[in-house]
Amino acid sequence: MHTKEEKIQAFARLLDIMDELREKCPWNAAQTMESIRPMTEEEVYELSDAINRADSAGTAGEIGDLLYHMVFYARIAQEQGRFDIADCLQKVCDKMVFRHPHVFANPDGHEPTAKEIADTWELVKAREKNGNKTVMSGIPDAMPALLKALSMQEKARGCGFDWERREDVWDKVHEELQEAQEACAEDDPAHMEEEFGDLLFAAINAARLYGVDPEKALGTTCSKFRRRFTYLEENTLKKGRKLTDLTLAEMDAIWDEGKAKGL
Repeated sequence: MHTKEEKIQAFARLLDIMDELREKCPWNAAQTMESIRPMTEEEVYELSDAINRADSAGTAGEIGDLLYHMVFYARIAQEQGRFDIADCLQKVCDKMVFRHPHVFANPDGHEPTAKEIADTWELVKAREKNGNKTVMSGIPDAMPALLKALSMQEKARGCGFDWERREDVWDKVHEELQEAQEACAEDDPAHMEEEFGDLLFAAINAARLYGVDPEKALGTTCSKFRRRFTYLEENTLKKGRKLTDLTLAEMDAIWDEGKAKGL
């Protein structure tokens, strides 16, 4: 591992490289915060993939890419006279010190558990904002709905609004399932959309309470479906047929065959 001085030197090198690119590279010079934003979103997903693969080298590289983007945004803002990277670093440092009084200012000597810290996290953040923002206001509208639901539930938990016993969530899941079925029987599109949303929200809540990452769980299921459907497609083509030529029963038979092979 590197020393603190080496880490500072590496960060300083990144700042120097950004200065050079911004001043001498036509493409870099032409970029704006708006033009970079979609690429940043892509980098976040690439980092997530590397973490899920437990790819240490890949994770290090993707963290570097994200750092590059953060420095890029700060450099653009610096040119506009709005702020620079030092302002960004000071803000996050001040924020972390404020949110961790048990570490940086602990007059009563009480050492909270990780659960106690998590359970009061959103209340601490609310005090930091002087009550000018609501707990949910920090959740971006553009966040994917599944992740948004999980974030909302976590923030509510941080304020003490959560199930006392995780087992109780299943009554809510069953209730929402029944209401979704009733809405489908009515054949009312708007009502069906609402009730399916409630059902998905309840299922995500159940996963959270049982320590399951719903995004990862759904991603795993999607990968499994891809493998099995690809097996179905490939085995159909090998026989000189098209998927549209098969009956549902024939498709199910090939699907079960792939499933039995562990796909």
